[in-house]
Amino acid sequence: DSSCVTISLNEEDHTVGNTVRYMVMKNPVVEYCGYSIPHPSETKVNIRIQTLPSTKANAVQVFEKALDDITDLCDHVLQSVESEVALHASR
Repeated sequence: DSSCVTISLNEEDHTVGNTVRYMVMKNPVVEYCGYSIPHPSETKVNIRIQTLPSTKANAVQVFEKALDDITDLCDHVLQSVESEVALHASR
């Protein structure tokens, strides 16, 4: 069933888990997204995604789109910071 997937991310923590969960949940085809860290001493995040059955959406593609959206957001923040730094440096 392509509407459900659990993805494990190694060497990651709550910062990445919650960011991915937030971006996945912004997608209207998503019914559920959550993450867990199996044990506090592990640096592993399990992300569970389930899409709405009526949409026939692929959960892996939803995950990939969320990663693209996070990349775009980070690029925007970087450009904004660089622009402000350049503006203040020219004063």
